[in-house]
Amino acid sequence: MASLGLGIFAIVMSEFLPASLLPRIAEDLAVSAGAAGQTVTVTAFAAALSALLIAVVLPRADRRRVMIGLTLLAIVSNLLVVLAPNLYVLLAARLLLGVALGGFWAMATAMAAHLVPPDHLGRALTVVNSGVAVATVAAVPLGAWLGDVWGWRGVFLLGAGVAAVALAVQAATLPHVTPAAGGGLRALGTVLRSSVVLAGLFAILLVFSGHFSGFTYIRPAAESMSGIDGGSFAVLLLVFGVANFLGTALAGPLADRSPRTGLFLFPVVLGAGMIVMFTTGGSVAALFVAALLWGFGFGGIPTTVLSWGARTEPAHLEQVGGVIVTVCNVAIAVGAAVGGVLVDEVAAEVPLLVGGVVAIIGALVLTSLRRRS
Repeated sequence: MASLGLGIFAIVMSEFLPASLLPRIAEDLAVSAGAAGQTVTVTAFAAALSALLIAVVLPRADRRRVMIGLTLLAIVSNLLVVLAPNLYVLLAARLLLGVALGGFWAMATAMAAHLVPPDHLGRALTVVNSGVAVATVAAVPLGAWLGDVWGWRGVFLLGAGVAAVALAVQAATLPHVTPAAGGGLRALGTVLRSSVVLAGLFAILLVFSGHFSGFTYIRPAAESMSGIDGGSFAVLLLVFGVANFLGTALAGPLADRSPRTGLFLFPVVLGAGMIVMFTTGGSVAALFVAALLWGFGFGGIPTTVLSWGARTEPAHLEQVGGVIVTVCNVAIAVGAAVGGVLVDEVAAEVPLLVGGVVAIIGALVLTSLRRRS
């Protein structure tokens, strides 16, 4: 489990590094900040396709070799970024990272299921997803700090080094895993024909897009409502990150013991945090309370929804994990786009209200699926 969590940490950290390094990348490559920002877009696009298709393209490959190969791909991606002479090479390298990210995360659920008893899957996914939580908290401030010391290429070299450590741990600990018979395109089609799975994917889209519609623009929202300064905002993000980690830690045991409680609790707390921030954001103290709720709620969601997918389609773990990860990546783009329209056309804080309500609706849909099935 630790090797999977470390692999996810290394890849997700690399995914988020450009957020703190875009001005330096743009200046060095003589491109606009918007053009440099496409390094994030192409990564998300490739991750969505990779998560969906990795089990189809490699239906019979030893999963140990696949996971190690994807981590190696992340190392190659970061090294190509370090050496990139222009934007085109940089974008190609980030496409490789997207393939590694989507494929690794999609297969992590199935790998975890091979390593633990069924009633401990939620706890195992907590270990895996803790890598996401730590990377989310660490990547942006780490990149900003080290970018001043080493330059942006040096930061990506560090990313390659972290992935190399993950690769070594995986090579030493991951067992050989033969995929279940009947995988591939037919199994993916079976999953996508399930009305319960489709309804669940729609609910997950609502929850994640609701979150990212607000979180993408949390800084302009907080500044417009309270006038919070840069230092206090950094502390606000730290509070969000710590709460996110706590939510991740609780999600696994809850997913094993009372899965429907988790499906309702975490998205509702997330939505409540966003709504509290919208309604009381004029107070800096209230902002911190809202960030605590919001971060805790979002922290528990990846483990909760992946556990739901594993229970819903236990015979097709790779496929259902893949479509969930794909939907999550699509939701990032949808949430950011909708939130951007609301910020530009209405007000900076409105995505908080809309995103919070949408996330709560997603929770209600998720908790109703067992009755429908």
